[in-house]
Amino acid sequence: MDKMHWILFLHILMGQCCFFTCRLYEYHFIAENKSWSEAQRYCREKYTDLAKVFDMTDMSRLRNSTQNQGEAWIGLNHNTGGNRTWHWSLPGVEYIQNDSSWNLNGRQNWEPYPGNCGRKRDKLADVSCDSTMWFICYDEMKKDNKTLYLIQYPRINWTQAQAYCRYNHTDLASGLDQVDGEEMKALIKSKDSKFSAWVGLFRDSWRWSDGSDFSFRYWDMQLFNDTQSNKKCAMTLLNRSGKWSSDECDKEKPFFCYDDKMILIKENKTWEEALNYCENNYKRLVSITNPEVQGRVQETAKNADSPYVWIGLSYKCTLGLWLWVSDYVVCYEKWATEGKTEGCDMSVGVDRGGQHEWFSRRNNETYNFICSKQ
Repeated sequence: MDKMHWILFLHILMGQCCFFTCRLYEYHFIAENKSWSEAQRYCREKYTDLAKVFDMTDMSRLRNSTQNQGEAWIGLNHNTGGNRTWHWSLPGVEYIQNDSSWNLNGRQNWEPYPGNCGRKRDKLADVSCDSTMWFICYDEMKKDNKTLYLIQYPRINWTQAQAYCRYNHTDLASGLDQVDGEEMKALIKSKDSKFSAWVGLFRDSWRWSDGSDFSFRYWDMQLFNDTQSNKKCAMTLLNRSGKWSSDECDKEKPFFCYDDKMILIKENKTWEEALNYCENNYKRLVSITNPEVQGRVQETAKNADSPYVWIGLSYKCTLGLWLWVSDYVVCYEKWATEGKTEGCDMSVGVDRGGQHEWFSRRNNETYNFICSKQ
């Protein structure tokens, strides 16, 4: 390796992972009192849409974007059609229906009706979120060579279990990889008798204004009642740690908009052509450096016209490693099983459907692509 390549190599090693700083949208606080619909119209004209929230990091950014300590609209409203949709509690984990994971006849005499929260026994069942039981937390730090923790005492309801797991670990166990995986099977088998425990599964009728599937919810349960028929629009309570409640949509309040920094180009181009297009018209091909950005790419890729969507990751033969066009080290990955093939003419496409995983694709194949505006 010559001197120039060694310098580049050292530069890469010192690059930033930017797990928490790379955000592909910005929040804007609008200190004008408008109804929810008027606020939505304003945000769509001036920015992208009313604000959406992916996780607690987003909530901190939202709160830090203003000194206001009152109420403000966000882009979550109640679907009047009433169709409830299942979500996983852990941000970025997409719910995909798998009937074999469910036991729809598994309710006891004291839980005769379908509920809005998921419990795990041998299989999943939907029960009332107010029931009290054990719960299973997930911890991404993998302490003691495990990621799942069964909390037996105290027995609490689903919302309390979620708060406990988010404070002491990462979140409630979420996704079929966790809920049906080998570690979960070993955990269940280690108990002498069958047990019921909360996992991170819930459903509701709330939808984000821009159509995103973000599952994060931050309700203030002392002030929020999901059965209130006339309170269909969500607001953040800045004087209560930013937690959320709902109000009548015609009430006038200040509000938060967001401005998107990512755009899907529905033109089929080779990776190099896509790279040049983004650099000439925006900033660069998008780099996925944390789960939040992966979530945004997933939402964007769903609207593509090609089976894969180019992103800004390619294999550099001279260095023998994968490198983002933004020069960030590959710290976060979402490769498909057997989807990673290293080669001089290989770059990465995100699967439009399924789990939206990463696949090595030859540079001369043509797909839609995603540009970053920043």
